[in-house]
Amino acid sequence: MKRVLGTFLPLYTTTLLMLLGSGLLTTYVSLRLAHEQVSGGVIGGITAANYIGLVIGGKVGHNLIARVGHIRAYVSCAGIITASVLGHGITEYLPMWIFLRLIIGLCMMCQYMVLESWLNDQAEVGQRGLIFGFYMVATYLGLSSGQIILMTQIGSGSTSLLIVALCFALCLVPIALTTRTNAHPMTPAPMELGYFFRTIPKILVITLATGMAVGAFYGMAPVYTSLLGFSTQQTGLFMGITIFAGLISQFPLSWLSDRVDRHRLLFYTALLYALAALPLTLPLHFGFLWVVVAAFIASMMQFSLYPLVVAIANDSVVPERRVSLTACLLMAFGVGACIGPLVTGAIMQPLGGNMLYAFFCLCGAGVAAMSGFRGRTPQESHDAPVPHVAMPDSLASSPLAAALNPTITEEEIQATMVNTEEEQESPPAAPPGN
Repeated sequence: MKRVLGTFLPLYTTTLLMLLGSGLLTTYVSLRLAHEQVSGGVIGGITAANYIGLVIGGKVGHNLIARVGHIRAYVSCAGIITASVLGHGITEYLPMWIFLRLIIGLCMMCQYMVLESWLNDQAEVGQRGLIFGFYMVATYLGLSSGQIILMTQIGSGSTSLLIVALCFALCLVPIALTTRTNAHPMTPAPMELGYFFRTIPKILVITLATGMAVGAFYGMAPVYTSLLGFSTQQTGLFMGITIFAGLISQFPLSWLSDRVDRHRLLFYTALLYALAALPLTLPLHFGFLWVVVAAFIASMMQFSLYPLVVAIANDSVVPERRVSLTACLLMAFGVGACIGPLVTGAIMQPLGGNMLYAFFCLCGAGVAAMSGFRGRTPQESHDAPVPHVAMPDSLASSPLAAALNPTITEEEIQATMVNTEEEQESPPAAPPGN
């Protein structure tokens, strides 16, 4: 453990500072616009722009890192993000804010790719779980700490923007000065979206629904607390506690996932998610404490869904396709994360803040229904189930790093492509059952 911390401490410190700024910015933007009586649809659109940037950044980030290297790519993106954050304080023109959030999302995806491909490249097989466990802790601590900082601010003034810019400026220092690690160039994986649409359509739809819920939470939860009449300090506490719930849930989830049937575990997790969100859908006035308790339980279930879906998806395909699978899961999650805040933003304004948790109920019930009725997949891995690895949601962590793992060789990529071509020439498999 001491050796891992000594080697990767600069990357963990960078992650902590970066996510601290990101978590604070996401809540600040939603809360400020809610205070200014901006429509929920516009707030949802700004959040969706951030996720669109994350999806686009997957391709842009690979080209940038391949051209200039990991450190230069990270430093340049940190500079662009810092300028974009300060741009929120220069203008209040909302279309410009949408553009700035898209740019920030794009550059943050590049940063995720630098950090996670670096960790993937340097992690030894026997220490990979420990290394990414510390990375997950740094991620959630950063996101939660950003909300705590919001509690110390008066109203929604520009001081929060200055703190965000400060975090993104400082996050480049540890990685720019590190001399203990060095990452190799990344090798892109082929994306076989059509193949996965045919073989695991339900898993992709579940991933889409999970992304819708997570995207709606990050973008619209501050608006929800504002509509309930909570103060800025209470909103910061609410967001900090509910995000930290994601960290707490990962460890028992990892233990259970390796010991019980994952489809059944996903079903019960989604069902509990819907039931935990159900009380907050009622048009009743609950005290702050009860809202936090119910939201905490719902968030524990919410942040458990995506890691379970990833594990189930990897169990369902042969090892040669797992790298390509990760990129497809990211795309489905990103599309869902764009849709979620747009939908919830449109319905919360006329129908009330409780529509956010009504949306969560629908997502949880939908995931439970789809995971409770599974058919035979045309191609399943004959290996033992993949060990569960706790991982944050894609706002805090990019699954694309695994798809762009620099340790994947050209021979493995070519072997995957050959397998794909052979299967295309063979008769199509029977469609999965219902």
